[in-house]
Amino acid sequence: MSHTTTHPPSSAPSGLSLIPAVIPDTHIPPSSTTSGLSSVPADILDTQILTRLDGPSLASATCASTLFSTTHNHHHLWSTICHSTWPSTATDYIADIISTFSDNRTRTGYYSFFSQSFPLPTPDPTTLPPPPPSSSPAPELISTVDIHYRNIPIFTKTETTTTTGDWFQFSPFRIDLINPKNVFTTPVILSGDATCPAMMEDVTLSWILIDRFNKRSVNLSSIKPVSVNRHWLSGEVQLRFGSILAGDDVAAVECRIVVVSGVSENGNMQLREVVMEIEGMDGKCLDGRGSLGILHRVMEGKRGNGVNKVEEGRRRHRRYEEMKRESRERRESTERKSRVEGTLDVLCLVFWLCVSIGLFFVLIVKKFILKRD
Repeated sequence: MSHTTTHPPSSAPSGLSLIPAVIPDTHIPPSSTTSGLSSVPADILDTQILTRLDGPSLASATCASTLFSTTHNHHHLWSTICHSTWPSTATDYIADIISTFSDNRTRTGYYSFFSQSFPLPTPDPTTLPPPPPSSSPAPELISTVDIHYRNIPIFTKTETTTTTGDWFQFSPFRIDLINPKNVFTTPVILSGDATCPAMMEDVTLSWILIDRFNKRSVNLSSIKPVSVNRHWLSGEVQLRFGSILAGDDVAAVECRIVVVSGVSENGNMQLREVVMEIEGMDGKCLDGRGSLGILHRVMEGKRGNGVNKVEEGRRRHRRYEEMKRESRERRESTERKSRVEGTLDVLCLVFWLCVSIGLFFVLIVKKFILKRD
């Protein structure tokens, strides 16, 4: 099941900076400031103040003051934040799934979904793996993907992947959102300043995996690209997103998200490939069964606070590349040592073989001479 829509430009909430500040000339005593916000009517607080906050700001306010301690059960408030942050969650199908994330007591389903999907998984898998899961992997995974260009949504899609068949279990893990025979043309007109460094900051991607059976979700994207490269011949631009996850053993793995874009004859930005894979340090793609176990552990694990997650994601990627290089150097050193040892073994064998043949001929010649005498 998949659904693809293109959204027109929209202005998402941007936090406390949008709240109009009117400071009177009169002096306000300190005792009045502490109770000033609590004197604001609840309907004004809910409709005129809280609606101007983005998700992280609202979550911080919830933790900072008892006045906002009940905002996590405001369904409309958190649903609006989720829909503006991730347009793919606005479909009825995904909305029904998110509603089941509620604990039916104090937290709305959208609050639980936001708290799981906005921050990065923690702890850092390059230093410490997550704890083992407490539930069974889901028979299907739901992907909700949103791509923005300069804060304008240009691509959104929902994809359901069945995880129970042999084809998924034993084939390389891969979720492809665009048919290789097709391209998705966006309304964005690329200008001459659309260079690789510019696209590092202009393009953002969110890829949320949802386990509707265990009511878990996780965002596996680095939000902004960790690398952007242009093909020298075709001119296509490859943008790499992703996250670093803990593997089955001590080694980490990379959940790699690749977006291949081009330009149409009219100058429109085209998406030609949007794919997710999981790759080990040896450069080989993991199969579906191994990848499903890794993803399940990540979903069951903890989350960070969402602060500086773009910089943190890029830092983890740089550390992972260093680990890959160190692992490759160790592997090459071991292989080189094995080749040297193998060469020495062959030389020793040839040497003793030559010595044995030489002694054999010496004995033959000596015996022949003795018989002749």
